[in-house]
Amino acid sequence: MKIVLFAVLLLLLLYLINRAYKNTKDIVLNKIKINSADDQGNGPVLNILQLSDLHLENISISPAELYEKLKNEKIDFIALTGDFLDRKRTIPKLIPYLKVLNELNAEHGMYAVLGNHDYVLRGENLTKLKTVLEQNGVTVLQNENTVIDVHGQPVNIIGIDDFSTGRSNLAASYKDMQSGTNLVLTHDPNIVLHMDQFHFDYLLAGHFHGGQICYPKAYHLVKMGKLVRMNMIKGLHMQNGKPFYINEGLGQTGVNIRIGSRPEITLHQLSVSTLQTQSLSAM
Repeated sequence: MKIVLFAVLLLLLLYLINRAYKNTKDIVLNKIKINSADDQGNGPVLNILQLSDLHLENISISPAELYEKLKNEKIDFIALTGDFLDRKRTIPKLIPYLKVLNELNAEHGMYAVLGNHDYVLRGENLTKLKTVLEQNGVTVLQNENTVIDVHGQPVNIIGIDDFSTGRSNLAASYKDMQSGTNLVLTHDPNIVLHMDQFHFDYLLAGHFHGGQICYPKAYHLVKMGKLVRMNMIKGLHMQNGKPFYINEGLGQTGVNIRIGSRPEITLHQLSVSTLQTQSLSAM
């Protein structure tokens, strides 16, 4: 009897593990619209593709599959919000993905910030990762900003380095910045709790993987900052009236399974016509 019970439990466990692995292939394409309240979304917009937490050691999608999902989408700007990989041997695997993203012909290019797993690399290996990104058309921002012109409207692209590893420098990130719409790229979204004196119109982050394994909540993330304890681990949220988005990521860390979360590709439509009040809606 005990042997039969053990066999049943083992089969159930194997079924659940297989189901959880299949979840890593069930990629969600989310579309978010951030509208100006006064022009009701009729002014200039920036169509942003956000990819986060590729974790190329356990990524859920091939370069070809990624292209097929995105080839018919309107994409003006590509934001890569960190955690590409954490092993030097994986760096070459990044190149085909970057080539595919270049084929999407985003008018305003590709910008990236680094995450805590990227900083597992040290010295020449970290330099190699940055070099591969830059040689494939990605501007890497580490506590710095630049500006793009969207139909005559300035949009400041602010790259804040990883908060979880103590590399964020808000003053440096905002240094010498002109007025315009402020789009922040960062990896760990907990930085929003420290930005009362630093204005943003929209902030994009990742880091939490939507919990990756939620049973039913992502209790294992409790040490990853205050936002988790506020139940902000994925999706669209507000901080002091300002919107920010936490992407669930395309890859997995640790065990290559997902429970209660899905790999995510996000398309954001950001109105840049005014700088004041923002309203939110789903596309």
